[in-house]
Amino acid sequence: MTEPGKRVDPADWSAFRRAFHDLADQCVDRLESARNLPWIPKPDDMARAVALRDAEPGADAATVFSELAQGIMPYATGNTHPAFFGWVHGTGQPAGVAAEMVAATMNANLGGRDHGAIEVERAVIDWTRRQAGLPQSASGILTTGTSQATLLALCAARMRLMGDDVRRDGIADLGRIRVYAVEGAHYSIAKALEIMGHGSRAVRYVAQEAQGAMDLRALAAAVDDDRAAGIRPMAVVGTAGAVDTGLFDPIDALADFCAAEDIWYHVDGAFGFWAVLADTPWCDLMRGVGRADSIATDFHKWIGAPYDCGLCLMADGDLHRRSFATRPPYLEGMEDGLGGGSLWFCDYGLDLSRGFRALKVWATIRAVGRARLADSITDNCRQAALLGSLVTQSSQFDLVRPVQANVCCFAPRNADAGALATALQLSGEAVFSTTRVDDRTCLRAAIVNHRTTDSDVRTAFAALERQAAAQ
Repeated sequence: MTEPGKRVDPADWSAFRRAFHDLADQCVDRLESARNLPWIPKPDDMARAVALRDAEPGADAATVFSELAQGIMPYATGNTHPAFFGWVHGTGQPAGVAAEMVAATMNANLGGRDHGAIEVERAVIDWTRRQAGLPQSASGILTTGTSQATLLALCAARMRLMGDDVRRDGIADLGRIRVYAVEGAHYSIAKALEIMGHGSRAVRYVAQEAQGAMDLRALAAAVDDDRAAGIRPMAVVGTAGAVDTGLFDPIDALADFCAAEDIWYHVDGAFGFWAVLADTPWCDLMRGVGRADSIATDFHKWIGAPYDCGLCLMADGDLHRRSFATRPPYLEGMEDGLGGGSLWFCDYGLDLSRGFRALKVWATIRAVGRARLADSITDNCRQAALLGSLVTQSSQFDLVRPVQANVCCFAPRNADAGALATALQLSGEAVFSTTRVDDRTCLRAAIVNHRTTDSDVRTAFAALERQAAAQ
């Protein structure tokens, strides 16, 4: 019988080490071979194969690691492949894989206390703050993704509008509020307001102007109408990269409007924020982002950190902390020791127990560098423009929205978009997703992969044309 205190650790560390090294080699093999590994359907019996049964004893490391490598790892989303253009799925970075191993080994809790992992997260936040152009007094916190970051930002916006007592007294006696976003804005805005108790109808969707961005005159009229009706404007959300079409709201002009109207300005930059790193003209899409009160973005999309990792930045660091800080007696800070430290991230968000997400981001930036990240993002914008030009030259497809950055939406003239997407996914040639624009089902390519080349784009589009001609 295993001695108490050693029940769970490997009985044979040497055997564990050999099996672990073999698994690490297989992981690196997969990373190196990503260009040859498209999405493949999972086996019909996979649910049975991975089912956990109470009566089974623990397996040795070699068996478990073999199951990981052979029975689970091959059946991923496929987003590591250079012709994966579906949705906005980041491809991951090799340095991030190694960092995940180190983070899991450390098993650090980044809710607070005084340890090195806190400094790594602080460094990642500060690096991103500088890219955005926010003041040094700004604060931030890593999240699961932009959806959670949006919730945090809107909670802070409510604190500024309603006062600090809202945390204690709630919203029942404070009347209706409004958040403004362009038609087609991400559903996480409405979901955040549902969670906050205001309901999804607190979002007022503002009409698009001709090119698909928020119409500023319509926004001004909506704010005037709501104020006249006794509804308090709480925030305007500027969309940097619409979820369907990839189009950008006028970031700088919205900052002017919000400053004049004294309304919180939040930028939803889930993937589009990272255009700040790109060459001209794409970086111009983000001009003025440093004037926002809050910014939400993801590292697991265009930056390529392994899933999951988002970020919420706020210009007013003091307000950010006041919106969430709660310290019960068992979490009171100490002058020295592990319980010390001036920054406890549990004071800036929802989670007390928090994983070491920052390490994979730090390792990615450290290994790749800002310049190469910027080049990759610029490449993706050029590739989306290339795809747009192929569409306009084709007799089988129509471009349904202009290509602003890295997303291209286009519709087949005489074929079924969903059938085309499915055919290419099953053949392993490319992954496109679908959406609806102007009541047309369209193909949507979101290019966020550092492995993608112009040749990949041309080959994938040629496959679409062949499938369309065959339908």
